[in-house]
Amino acid sequence: MAEDIRPILLVEDNPMDVDLTRRAFTKQKISNPIQIARDGEAAISYIEKWAGGELLPQIILLDLKLPRIDGLDVLQRLKTHPLYRQIPVVVLTSSSDSGDIAKAYQLGANSYIIKPVDFEKFLEVAEVLHSYWCNLNIQPG
Repeated sequence: MAEDIRPILLVEDNPMDVDLTRRAFTKQKISNPIQIARDGEAAISYIEKWAGGELLPQIILLDLKLPRIDGLDVLQRLKTHPLYRQIPVVVLTSSSDSGDIAKAYQLGANSYIIKPVDFEKFLEVAEVLHSYWCNLNIQPG
């Protein structure tokens, strides 16, 4: 049912990566609406929107290198929030820094994926993300 399709929140400041994600999701026929937060501050503002009754996302795809508020800070705020910490957060970033990976998992990331630069590989990532997090994974409430 369409009313059961929850959005995917994409936290990404690079317009090319936003476009790449949208194209990959369209090509994979992923029907979840995509909400875009173009910096960490915009991502954090969703906490108020959810408190106001906006539909919770199925998953949050989070870049780390963001303006205003860094992605790791966004992750920490989300994962320490008593109501929204159960939302799965997949770090989708170009950073392969072992410190970033360790810190992301320490803060509660559910997964860490390094963005592929090749569109065909990105299509595979989009399909796997959607298949697992939106179809197979069972979330509370």
